[in-house]
Amino acid sequence: MKLERALGLLREVPDFPQPGVVFRDLTPVLADPDALRAVVDALQVHVEPSTQVVAAVESRGFLLGAALGYGWRYGVVPLRKPGKLPAVAHRVSYDLEYGTASLELPEGAITPGQKVVVVDDVLATGGTAAAACELVERAGGVVTGVSVVIELPALGGRAHLAGRQVHALLAV
Repeated sequence: MKLERALGLLREVPDFPQPGVVFRDLTPVLADPDALRAVVDALQVHVEPSTQVVAAVESRGFLLGAALGYGWRYGVVPLRKPGKLPAVAHRVSYDLEYGTASLELPEGAITPGQKVVVVDDVLATGGTAAAACELVERAGGVVTGVSVVIELPALGGRAHLAGRQVHALLAV
């Protein structure tokens, strides 16, 4: 399946999670095996060859990150919302386009010097991706890039990731 066809399966859900926000739903892509393969293969193309670990952002990033890790033999580290981990190495709070949130890194999951790509479904305001990069770096990891399926350029997320390699499969 071509990437364009796979990305054509994305669904827009207006006014979710609150009025005025358009949620980009990846579920139809994830549910179609050929579409999922096309998206994961396309994400892989831009991963720095020295990368060892995928830092997968909760929750849709988990699905993409696990597929990427399995397919290309990377380790996968989940970056979780607070209260989900038994041992936390670091926590970072950040702003979303519709509120605030925090991410936590599991203790001992990333070692100093490891090369890590951050993977998520959407780059919006950049807060989540910047927080993910900060978590990796606090643990001593080296961020090799940020890869997402969808970027919302109007929200300016790349500005929070200045100097980083950022790759999006689709900008809307």
